[in-house]
Amino acid sequence: MTEDSQRNFRSVYYEKVGFRGVEEKKSLEILLKDDRLGILPPHHESHVQVMMYRKEQYSDVLHALKVIRFVSDATPQSEVYLYMHRLESGKLPRSPSFPLEPEDEVFLAIAKAMEEMVEDSVDCYWITRCFVNQLNSKYRDTLPQLPKAFEQYLNLEDSRLLSHLKACCAVSTLPYELWFKKCFAGCLPESSLQRIWDKVVSGSCKILVFVAVEILLTFKIKVMALNSAEKITKFLENIPQDSSDAIVSKAIDLWHKHCGTPVHSA
Repeated sequence: MTEDSQRNFRSVYYEKVGFRGVEEKKSLEILLKDDRLGILPPHHESHVQVMMYRKEQYSDVLHALKVIRFVSDATPQSEVYLYMHRLESGKLPRSPSFPLEPEDEVFLAIAKAMEEMVEDSVDCYWITRCFVNQLNSKYRDTLPQLPKAFEQYLNLEDSRLLSHLKACCAVSTLPYELWFKKCFAGCLPESSLQRIWDKVVSGSCKILVFVAVEILLTFKIKVMALNSAEKITKFLENIPQDSSDAIVSKAIDLWHKHCGTPVHSA
């Protein structure tokens, strides 16, 4: 049995016996070990040396940004990560006062959430960078299709709710960027994000669709009581946090219901 199949078997087994989310609790630490983000080489004996290089590279890039006075000790850490990423990508703007691009807003949202999950700044930067790169490469063609998939699965689960959204002209104004581009960063607490991002990194961004569907199902009564696209979108952008873990658990159930037990399906 391969490492991937063992991991997927464990995940399914834990969920069947009632321990849903066991693997996700420390998913980022597991990912660093499994290295699904391509941060480390396949040979474990090289990891210490490579991490040393990563720390040196981090320090060099940070020093360069300070020399050109792009960042200072007062710069928020997430912005430091953004400018480091832009510098290494050859896309550093002429001034930090330049307006942010939409892709920068996505990076910042993910970086801010990642800061709450990963204590070490070097690890946080590299994981954030590689996670965003995966979204922009592996899922580049898939992410734009998620709104349509969301509509399809919501119709299967609750056609009346979808009809209400259409009657309010809200389908096209839903917070798709928050849900699918930012992967719910800034929408759900970090404890819930870890479980969702674990699935994304493991190979399936479709989990994002089922989280969005479950949010609508969970807050159906509230959404049905709202009669305008603006009010619906505003509510969905700021949903109550106390039911987030339950939403993610039910979303994973929906994911299994409609996709079987993917290994994983994008």
